[in-house]
Amino acid sequence: MAEGLQTRQAALALLNGVLGEGRPLSDLDATLSPLPPQERARAQRLALQCLRQMEPIDRLLSPSLRKSPPLEVMNTLRLAVTELHDGAAAHGVVNSAVEITRRGKHTSRLAGLVNAVLRAVPPGAPLSGPPQRLPRWLRQPLVQRLGRDAVTAIESVQAQTPPVDLTLHGDVLPEGRLLPTGSLRLTTAGQISTLPGYANGHWWVQDAAAALAVPMLGPVRGLRVLDLCAAPGGKTLQLAAAGAQVTALDISGPRMARLAENLQRTGLQARLITADALHWQPDAPFDAVLLDAPCSATGTIRRHPDLPFVKDGSEITALATLQAQLLDRALTFLRPGGRLVYATCSLLAEEGEDQLAAVLARHPDLGVLPTAISGVPEHWFTNGALRTRPDYWTETGGMDGFFMVCLTR
Repeated sequence: MAEGLQTRQAALALLNGVLGEGRPLSDLDATLSPLPPQERARAQRLALQCLRQMEPIDRLLSPSLRKSPPLEVMNTLRLAVTELHDGAAAHGVVNSAVEITRRGKHTSRLAGLVNAVLRAVPPGAPLSGPPQRLPRWLRQPLVQRLGRDAVTAIESVQAQTPPVDLTLHGDVLPEGRLLPTGSLRLTTAGQISTLPGYANGHWWVQDAAAALAVPMLGPVRGLRVLDLCAAPGGKTLQLAAAGAQVTALDISGPRMARLAENLQRTGLQARLITADALHWQPDAPFDAVLLDAPCSATGTIRRHPDLPFVKDGSEITALATLQAQLLDRALTFLRPGGRLVYATCSLLAEEGEDQLAAVLARHPDLGVLPTAISGVPEHWFTNGALRTRPDYWTETGGMDGFFMVCLTR
């Protein structure tokens, strides 16, 4: 098989799975299994970057297409433009796209079209115009709450490949920039498992925004802390490293197995329980509870650009109901005077600000405990709750969108 052709075919299969079948990339790992690790990573990067820049790519292709070709052919063109935009050699990119089209059972007759369209693409495939827009079900409420300029800024960040952040637990570190909150932002990522300090557990991958939930709890050394919905365990590791006696609970066995591996690599300890938090009962109350609740993950689109193509917002009501149930249940695990942090990686008020207002109304003895976090600007807080956004720290690559609040009885 021609050099790079199998990798490009794998990237095309990923794109077809997302755009044609509505499947998230996390469900398409089998597509990459025949490839060696480096080529798997390349195919995934190619598909991710194409999804991040879909609208600008389509604008570039539009003048050469009198009508839209079949989805598989359109995706082949999109991936080729993505590579050309990133500086790949035009000869190899065009020839591979033509060959992939020719080999397709239903696309072979359009190989000439693919060749003609890509030959007309300007050198370097310059992309212009506004960035990839959020879907209407998400964009409209964000514009109403944050304003159009803020949403456009969020979309601009999401169009870029996000940097990788590390939470530190040692002194053997890769090259990077220390962020104000203490996370290390890698200069260049590469293969994570080969970077200095990985094998010795001196750090773990965790977005800088996600790493703020544990500091929201305040000092935890010596406290009994429950990490609910814990896997794959970044916050569990933080709690253990901070000296807490951690119980980590999650409903997913495979994800808890990953957490166990991360604990072993870092040399940290926690009690692991695989169970449904809505039915599990502890032996005694906890001093603190951290609930990173299941949510729409709309704050992580910069790292998961497939989400706008596989979700339509219809799950928000059910998620909000589950979040409220988990919040109420988590409060029963807390001793009087204890602290609970509720967090979601969502940009939507239904999963953040609205949940806070509702839980305070349901529990009159509950209050917000304001928490100052080193390196976090005061304007990120509103009434004691922390809201991070993708367009914060744009000069260094942005961050995930989270809502976090610390509650106490």
